[in-house]
Amino acid sequence: MFPSGSRPAAWAPSGARPDDPLLPLLGLPGVTAAVAAARESVDELLGHRVLRRHSAAVTAESALRGARASAALDGVNVPLPQLRTGAAGDDPVVRGALRVSAGVGELVDTWARAPLQVLARLHVLAAAGAAGSESLGRPSGRPDNTARLDALGRLVAGDTAVPAIVLAAVVHGELRTLAPFGSADGLVARAAARLTMISRGLDPKSITVPEVGHLELRAEYEAALASYRTGTPDGVASWLRHCCTAVELGAREALAICEAVRRR
Repeated sequence: MFPSGSRPAAWAPSGARPDDPLLPLLGLPGVTAAVAAARESVDELLGHRVLRRHSAAVTAESALRGARASAALDGVNVPLPQLRTGAAGDDPVVRGALRVSAGVGELVDTWARAPLQVLARLHVLAAAGAAGSESLGRPSGRPDNTARLDALGRLVAGDTAVPAIVLAAVVHGELRTLAPFGSADGLVARAAARLTMISRGLDPKSITVPEVGHLELRAEYEAALASYRTGTPDGVASWLRHCCTAVELGAREALAICEAVRRR
């Protein structure tokens, strides 16, 4: 799952065990600095005064923009005003992205306790109308996929203490790599990454819009994902750095949302 030649981290998060399976990722080139920069952007966002009274409005807008960007990453680019007015039509990718975005909040508490169950639920939300009912929420069952999904589930359930951004990137990369359901796997992967950031306390109110960051860096998104799939230290580092940049851009998008809410 992870690069075999990675070096031990130069520093470790509080509570990290020496045998933490993701700890070596913090020693990959540029990862520590990228994580710190992304965290700083999110912390700046969370200090915005609009969030003291209007966080729910910002969360709702973040969810809408995240759904639009996630659908666009899967090839269906609908203008935001159409989504806002409900005039987006019946495209199954768009409808799936909207359902997933609306359903993330109710899955936060279950994510760390039963991550595979949550992934199945996300797939039902994402793929209804686009995949046969018999395949909804059912991973392919391939032995190699099953082993990696089980390992990923253990990480989400607490088998690592690395920063939330790193775990979210691994969740995202693994799910895009495995494509366990065979349909709507991109929507599921991006939602699972967002869930990880929420449940791990980085973005507890789901304010950031990392999906917009991935869309702004679309060519890099696919290239970095291809690098992750090689499993080499440089390839995995490229993906982790990309995900950190996407979080920074997502925080910037959320700041714009905060300013728009403030001007109302």
